[in-house]
Amino acid sequence: MILFAGDPHGDFKPIIRGVKAYSPQAVVLLGDCDLERSLDEELAEIIDKTEVWFIPGNHDGDQDSWYDNLFGSKLGDRNLHGRVVEIDGKRIAGLGGVFREKIWRPPAKPRFPTRQDLLHTCGRGQRWRDSIPRKHHVTIFWQEYVALWKQKADILVTHEAPSSHRFGFKELDDLALALGANKMFHGHHHEHYSRTICRGRIAVHGVGKAGICDENGNVLIVGKEDYQPRLKWSAT
Repeated sequence: MILFAGDPHGDFKPIIRGVKAYSPQAVVLLGDCDLERSLDEELAEIIDKTEVWFIPGNHDGDQDSWYDNLFGSKLGDRNLHGRVVEIDGKRIAGLGGVFREKIWRPPAKPRFPTRQDLLHTCGRGQRWRDSIPRKHHVTIFWQEYVALWKQKADILVTHEAPSSHRFGFKELDDLALALGANKMFHGHHHEHYSRTICRGRIAVHGVGKAGICDENGNVLIVGKEDYQPRLKWSAT
């Protein structure tokens, strides 16, 4: 069993409660952790009870400390962004971060297809730790998106939403199809819902802020300040 956790935004109590209540094989965080201390410290109570995986969200690049407490934590190698990992017998692909107009915001063509392309345009004062600006470490680049097309997965987890959400992107529908995924889970919009895309071929589950759902999209925990669950399915 795998649990999917919506954007914690600093509140990790629902994740800890969910793991203790349901004893999953793994839990996948869908971005925007906003960590005031390292991820392994925040989840110390459950680290020996389950596997913890994550994708980054846009806010994980807002501060040096938030970035370091996620990517530099003892769980930093559990980042699913840009790769496929077998977890509890399912192949899970991850695409963290968000689309940004300066880099690539579909349906427009990419302005900077790779991180290296962007780095070449950055003056010394624009660089962060001799690399691209910090916020673009949690930006989706065309190269990373396309690389996933060559792989296969059962489940795709993203921070951004596909076309099932009013602020979603069809390009994520296309990626799920290319991967052969039959399920998608995303955060970012702080809204629990379940719908289908691609003529019913792919189930999409949005997970609310600090909320928890299972592999079938069943809402197990509703986070504070979240939209109420909308459980009715509709095909698009």
